[in-house]
Parts: sequence; structure tokens; C-alpha cells
Amino acid sequence: MLLAIDVGNSNCTLGVFRGEVLVAEFRRVTDRSWTGDELTSFLRRELRLRSIEIRQISAAVLVSVVPSASLSMLDALRSLGVINTLVVGHEVRTGLILSYEPPSELGPDRIVVGVAAQHLYGQDPQGLARAVIVVDLGTATTFDLISARAEHLGGAIAPGIGISSDALHRRAERLPCAELRVPLRAVGRNTVEALQSGIVLGHASLVEGMVARIRAEIEGPIAVVMTGGFAQLLASSIERVDAVHDSLMLEGLRLIFMRNLPS
Repeated sequence: MLLAIDVGNSNCTLGVFRGEVLVAEFRRVTDRSWTGDELTSFLRRELRLRSIEIRQISAAVLVSVVPSASLSMLDALRSLGVINTLVVGHEVRTGLILSYEPPSELGPDRIVVGVAAQHLYGQDPQGLARAVIVVDLGTATTFDLISARAEHLGGAIAPGIGISSDALHRRAERLPCAELRVPLRAVGRNTVEALQSGIVLGHASLVEGMVARIRAEIEGPIAVVMTGGFAQLLASSIERVDAVHDSLMLEGLRLIFMRNLPS
């Protein structure tokens, strides 16, 4: 079995693959003060809850945007006897041509979702190659454009919906912290509805506008794929989305691990 680990700014998401099948998925809030011992206990407990024995984990693949937390995770994997661990960066084999300048500044998480999106959605129903726009709605909202030739052409980065909501609540004393959900109407009839409209529908409009601008910069058919913690929240409010894939990051990690196996 393969243990895939995504250490993000807000959450750490882990998945266990048996072959190509994701058989377990779990997560916890990312803590930059994690210790290796703490993560060892966490992994043992979560795997045991899912009836997975440590000895069944033959390898791991890790992507991280939090260096301190990833070091502790690697310590935990070594403690559990998982020696074969691939850490994803721009230098590993991904199957993508990285046109970012320089490639080393492209976040490894953006590479991983690009790999998965190109593999899963880079062909139309007739089997013809097409470009893919990946919208990852997490701590940041990122847009990545993968061409029909599997080139990562770049993208855009915006503050995520959660960051925007938290910042507004902290900086404006009279505004409450509203539950993030899709409002019934754009015109809020009280402060909470107005906040939900501006934050949730406003972010949906940001996504639609950026997707339209990116579409205008490339010719040919394009698929739009959404992923990340806020994807399901916004999916019903955004037009012309081809797929919402919650496990896109984990699937990308599996694909990259397989592409880096010895011949």
C-alpha cells in the first residue's frame, strides 16, 4: 500500500492507496510545532482505526508547503519503518513540462494537482487532448493552466475564502464572524446575509472572472476542474465547471510516485 500525504497550510490530508484505489482518507489541522513522536502516534491511531497495519504500508509520497511540519512527518515515517518515501518537488518526474519562471518557485502542491487534472481531464469525451484549468480552493485560491501538450503554463494566486473572511472579521470590529454558506440571494437583508453574499458569492464571481480571463489567453477546448476544501461550497454557484474532485491532490501524488519508480 502507498501512503500519500499532503501537508497544506491549513490541513494535512492523508490517503492510503491499494494499487489505484483510494481505500482510506483522513486529515488533521496542520501544526507547525508538530514533533515526530506526535505524528507517529497520530499515524498509528488513524491507520488502526481503518484496520490498516503499518507493515502493509510499503512506501509513502509527500508534498508539503510547510517545511517544518514536513520534517516531522518524515521523522514519523522513518519511526514507523516506512523507508521508501518520495518528496515531491520540481525536480522529480511528473509528466508535466514546467514553463514557470523559474520552475523552482512553482509550489509543489500546484504541480501535483496539475498532474492529476491533466491525467484525468486532459482529454475530451472523444479522446482529443485539451487544456485544463485547475482551481484549488484552499488557504489560497490558486489557478493553474495545463496546456493540451501537458505544459504547466502558469496561473494566478489569490487569498482564499477563509483568509478573506477571517481578515474582514479581525479588521472590522462591528462585523460578526458569519458562517460560510451560499446565501439565498445576492442582496443580503441583514448583516450576516450581506457577509455571506459578499464573501461566498463574491469569491464565486472571482473564480468565474479569472477562469474567463485565462480562457481568453489560450485557444482550443478547455476543461475546468475544482478541488480544495472550499470547492464543494462554491460548486453550485460557479458556472461552466466540468468537475469537482475532492481527492485530486492525493491522486496526483499517487501518479507522481508511480512515474518515479525505477524502470
